[in-house]
Order: sequence, then structure tokens, then C-alpha cells
Amino acid sequence: MEYLDFELPIKELEDQLQKCMVIGEESDVDVTETCQQIENKLEETRKDIYKNLTAWQRVQLSRHPNRPYTMDYINAICGDTFLELHGDRNVKDDKAMIGGLGKIGDQSYMFIGQQKGYNTKTRQYRNFGMANPEGYRKALRLMKSAEKFGIPVVCFIDTPGAYPGIEAEERGQGEAIARNILEMTRLKVPIIVVIIGEGASGGALGIGVGDKVLMLENTWYSVISPESCSSILWRSWEYKEQAAEALKLTASDMKKQKLVDEIVKEPLGGAHTNREKTFETVRNKISSHFEELKKLSPKELVKTRMEKYASMGVFND
Repeated sequence: MEYLDFELPIKELEDQLQKCMVIGEESDVDVTETCQQIENKLEETRKDIYKNLTAWQRVQLSRHPNRPYTMDYINAICGDTFLELHGDRNVKDDKAMIGGLGKIGDQSYMFIGQQKGYNTKTRQYRNFGMANPEGYRKALRLMKSAEKFGIPVVCFIDTPGAYPGIEAEERGQGEAIARNILEMTRLKVPIIVVIIGEGASGGALGIGVGDKVLMLENTWYSVISPESCSSILWRSWEYKEQAAEALKLTASDMKKQKLVDEIVKEPLGGAHTNREKTFETVRNKISSHFEELKKLSPKELVKTRMEKYASMGVFND
């Protein structure tokens, strides 16, 4: 297990508990009471830390190296029913954007999402979860296929942003994202979006328009990352914590501004501490929201979705 800076008090107590248990096993000393006291202290410390997280600490949790990624969710939710589909039929297959057909129970879904790598080699292979234009065009191709066959779409968002390289701009990065946003507003099948990690800028919006947008508790969704915001405003990354607070990027902030529909609770300590519980929660949320959305006709779906997004950012003096 890897620990973040603010989790070090937990690590110290877990180390103490481990040493206490070793002493009990290797000697005749009864350490049951001492171990129990450390366990109680550990539980209290966990609750104190995770119930009072700052915006920057939630950003750190969203990037935790042990946190599950899109393929982890798809494999856990769909099992061996998932069939990955490749290519945008134009340039190439973008490894940072994955998609394909899978089932939850007897219901088929088109799953789409950004995939990060879990070590140096796979991070390079997946381009750190930063999709090129062909990734967004692949996503749109799959959404259109889902619409053709009446299959609901599920999008998992976890990206530090769309790839900002020259070649991406040459192939129309901005146009590809804008096209996806336009087409998703009028797609005639239910769209459920789940933010499972980082939700940065247009890279997230390119697959982020949905009838229901869910955010896991320790994720963020913003026009810019705290580090980039800090570097623009203060010419330094040192103010990233202040930037995170000012950006109002946490799940509770997004819910308050009515930019997302629901916050999905995570196990204490984050999604990575109990993956199975997290997967089960997300699977149940997708199924329950689909049961609600399938009652609407395609015309009602599009009308409701467009009204939802048209009302965002409207304020009365």
C-alpha cells in the first residue's frame, strides 16, 4: 500500500499495530489489550483524516497510484462479456480511449472511457490517459453505433486532459471535442457518465455530456488542474492548494452548483481501499439510473438533456 503525505499518521499506527502483533506471536507476552488500543486509535485517526479532507487532498486521492482505472471497472462490472472495439476508421486506434460492448445482468451497454497506465511502460502506451482527436472520434463512432442498435452508453471519465501536442492540434483536437459535445446532446439513447478519477478540461467534456452525471466522492471536475491554474495565476506550482480551493472542483462543489446529478460514496480512505465494494456500488448506480432513463422516449431523452445543459450557468440577479 502506498500512502499520501496526509495519510502518514495512519501508516505510523499501522506499523505500530504490526509490530505489536509480531511481539505477541514471538513471545509469551499478552499484547491483546495494547493491540486493541492501537486499533481503536487507528480507526479514530482514519475517520478524522477522511472526514475533513481539503480540495487538494481529494485531488491527491483521485490520482492515487492504487486507485482503480476504467478497465478495472469494466472488467469487474461486465466480467467476460466485455468486447473491446478499436479504431476511429480514419487515423488509428487511440490507446488512451477505450470502448466496447458489455453486459450488466441481461442488459447490454456501450462502455467508453479514458484509460491510464499502472506503470511506466503502460503509462506511455496509454499516453497517461490523454486522448488524441482519434480517441474522441472513436468514442463518437461507438456512441453512434450504440444509438443505431438502441444500446445505452456509459462513459467513465479519468483524464488529466486531452493531449496538448502539436500533432493533436493539427488533426483537430478542439473540433473533435466540440463535435462530441454536440452529438452527445442529441444522442437518442440514455447516457450515464461516471467520473472515477480526474475530470480535467475539454478532455473530460469530450465524453462528459450525459442524462445522469455521477461523481465518485474523491474525484474532481474542473476547467483546469490546480497546478496549471497556480502556474498561470502565480507563475508557480506552489499555490496549487489555494487554486484547488478556489476552483471549487470537488464532488460536493459540483453538486451544489448542479453540474453533476449525484455523488457516489466511496469506502473510507478512497476507492482503492475496497475495490470490490466500489465496483458493486458503481454497477448498482448504473443499473438503477438506466431503469429510470429507459422509461423516457428518445425524444424526451434529448429534450430533457438539452434543457439540463442549457440551464447550467444561468443566474438571476
